[in-house]
Amino acid sequence: MELIEIKHPLKEHYLSILRDKNTDFETFRICASKLSYILAIEATKKISLNEKNIETPLTETKGFNIENDSVAVSVLRAGLGLVDGIRELIPNISFGYVGVQRNEETAEPENYYEKLPVLENKNVFILEPMLATGGSLSFAIDTVKKYNPKNIQALTVISAPEGIDFIKKNHDDITLVTASVDEKLNENWYIVPGLGDMGDRLFGTT
Repeated sequence: MELIEIKHPLKEHYLSILRDKNTDFETFRICASKLSYILAIEATKKISLNEKNIETPLTETKGFNIENDSVAVSVLRAGLGLVDGIRELIPNISFGYVGVQRNEETAEPENYYEKLPVLENKNVFILEPMLATGGSLSFAIDTVKKYNPKNIQALTVISAPEGIDFIKKNHDDITLVTASVDEKLNENWYIVPGLGDMGDRLFGTT
């Protein structure tokens, strides 16, 4: 598995705002959106290009456009916080949704919703901001793999080492792009230092 931890001053700026417990949910949403652009830029570095001829105001030259074979799969509900960057930057991208919730007693994933476009031979970007135990993301990857995508990249805001190891063990053929590899999981399976519950902080719920 390829693991990419983003190194960028703007990432540090926006991630620090997300971590701050005093950040209100409107500011949290805005900063999550801005961080999603940084994740999207990193995740699309290897996307294929098609060559074409174009005319500038002065002459003909070689130009490019990216292939229109990409799908973003948002893991509900926190994954909605990463949609903006993907939607704005990648032309003609389709969106799908997988509803996965964590059983608070066992920390195991449970499916409650699935709505996906065609995934066969597509570049798939799975949006799952919090990689804690790895169960929810692994579940989403398993779901996507049933439909034979070309490749899979998972985009996360923060990742615990335990979750990274779990994904590496079960899905060593994907790429994981994360803004931060955090220290650990605590006894309640929350990421430390983390940023709390991203879904709650995005939508102002408790």
